[in-house]
Amino acid sequence: MNESIGELIDICSGTLAGVSDSPRLDCQLLLGHVLGKGRDWLFAHSDEPLDCRAKHRFTELIQRRQNGEPVAYLIGKKGFWNREFELSPSTLIPRPETELLVELALARFDGQPRQVLDLGTGTGALAVTLAAERPDWQLLAVDIDKEAVEVAQRNAADLANININEGNWFNGITQVFDLIVSNPPYIAEGDPHLDALAFEPAQALASGADGLDAIREIISHASDHLAEGGHLLLEHGYDQQATIVQMLDDAGFTGIETFEDLSGQPRAVLAKNVRSTRDDDE
Repeated sequence: MNESIGELIDICSGTLAGVSDSPRLDCQLLLGHVLGKGRDWLFAHSDEPLDCRAKHRFTELIQRRQNGEPVAYLIGKKGFWNREFELSPSTLIPRPETELLVELALARFDGQPRQVLDLGTGTGALAVTLAAERPDWQLLAVDIDKEAVEVAQRNAADLANININEGNWFNGITQVFDLIVSNPPYIAEGDPHLDALAFEPAQALASGADGLDAIREIISHASDHLAEGGHLLLEHGYDQQATIVQMLDDAGFTGIETFEDLSGQPRAVLAKNVRSTRDDDE
């Protein structure tokens, strides 16, 4: 049977109804990916038949989506802020919640030259966005995964004010920064929510028994890499904010501020470093 584009979207939307919260949108994005067309084109050509080769490719993607694989991995990209980011199974899918870090950084820090570090950059969504929005800032982004670094470097290819390197948190970094940002792994190992994230890289999601190992590492060493008066901006889990505030206070940070995401969930903290990196040498 040679269904039209519209009929095929209707059929496959029904197939994904129990898998996706947005089955029709998923089908449109997947078919648009196969054809190299946008959703408006699909609507305008809904009565046209789909050739067998395209239908076969589309059906394969629908089957993978039916098995739970996210659309972003199937099409290899995801929108974040105002850019499209390439991604791979080695990177997390950029999420709207992380745009809160962009909003905070842009609102709190003007466009004058600054040195900024992004830890655990993944696709580079956070660092690349800040580099694009603040051309006088100089960004350094690191990630422990080589393939993720390569993906992020491709996402940053049009920008001159960002470097992306392979590295494990602060290891090998001797530079001092005005701002350190991070969306680190913060889910507790064994958390049942990880089952729904099975296609995403575990090392970028889970971080110890309470999910705070990476954040502890960052907080414990951040002052050594921040200028006096520099800031640390972190994304975290919905139930971790009070603990992180205490960790920051214990580490000597001041001016600690907390923020909620658009869903009203505690999502980010911003803290000021008051200890000079020269203190240990004096």
